[in-house]
Amino acid sequence: MVPDASSLLVRLGDVAILLDVDGTLLDIAPTPQEVRMSAALQSSLARLHVRTGGAVALVSGRTLADLDRLFAPLRLPMIGGHGAETRLSADPDAPSTVATALSDELRRRLLALSGAGVVVEDKGYSIALHYRMAPEKSEILASAVSAIIAGETRPIEMLPGKAVIEIKSSGFTKGTALRQLMGHPPFMGRRPIFIGDDVTDEAAFAALREFSGTGFSVGRRIPGVHGHFGAPSDVRRWLEQISHAEEIALP
Repeated sequence: MVPDASSLLVRLGDVAILLDVDGTLLDIAPTPQEVRMSAALQSSLARLHVRTGGAVALVSGRTLADLDRLFAPLRLPMIGGHGAETRLSADPDAPSTVATALSDELRRRLLALSGAGVVVEDKGYSIALHYRMAPEKSEILASAVSAIIAGETRPIEMLPGKAVIEIKSSGFTKGTALRQLMGHPPFMGRRPIFIGDDVTDEAAFAALREFSGTGFSVGRRIPGVHGHFGAPSDVRRWLEQISHAEEIALP
């Protein structure tokens, strides 16, 4: 994202920086466990967390426990599971909330879809089916999931992503998570900047309008966002730059 002459300068202390993780901050890997974070990115995020007064948060499909493992020893406010889990403060004693788990029977049937290149991630409140190692299974996997959830009495959603299908209860999204964050200090009253790359991020982009926020997509150009980064490496470079600045140039 390269600012032009019409860019608006905003004080770093007046914004909240909300970041998707996989495909936005970090490069996609064959499996979620193979993703790695650099020391340089960790330093940039730690610096931004201090300089914004704590208004930096991760908004991810990963669980809070997985995010803590991946970003350790850095601790940030986090939204996990596309809004299923929330921790609104970096305080070690800050409570977290978790959505209702999927039924045991539904989880059992979805877990049975693993194998032959399909990696299943069981989060309790959702199941993610990663097929990056078997992209040819995209359609047959989607059909199998649709058939499984068709008979559910509770509202269940199937979220497509980059070589992943996630199945979760309805009622929470990254948009609901963003609204929750923006209602609590130190995020309250600030202008949110959200960066995301996937279909699951579109609900957060839509919610930005309620807070005069600014959205940036990564990789593909998502309609309605304000700016665009070509790749996660560009996002990391921008975060490093603004972590030393007093003002941010926004479109």
